[in-house]
Order: sequence, then structure tokens, then C-alpha cells
Amino acid sequence: MPKSLRDALGVKPGQVLELEVRDGRLQVEIAPVEMRLERRRHGLVAVPADELPTLTAEQVRQTLEQIRR
Repeated sequence: MPKSLRDALGVKPGQVLELEVRDGRLQVEIAPVEMRLERRRHGLVAVPADELPTLTAEQVRQTLEQIRR
């Protein structure tokens, strides 16, 4: 996948993608993160099965701006 396309889609190196052909078109989606539920002090918490990178403040800000549009 070309870097310009990875950047536009927010795909990171090593990230797992799901590819599917629909109506003669290639559909690319970032694979969902496997989660498990753990009982913690204040109830159940969803925890990723594998370690994930920490989000930066800028990533959080950009995501909030995108979903508020």
C-alpha cells in the first residue's frame, strides 16, 4: 500500500488489515482489536489482548474533531 494512502487512512506499520472484494471493488479495513473483559475495582473493563501504542494528545484531539463533524 503506498505511503500516501496509508497516511490518509491512518494505517500504521505492522497494523493488520482485512481485505474483501465487494461488487468488484477492493474494500480495506483495519482489523478490529481483540479484547477481553477483566473485573477491576469499579466493574468490568475491556482490555486489549495485545499491547497497543499509547495515543498522543494530538491523536485524541484529531479523533474528537473528526467524530464531531
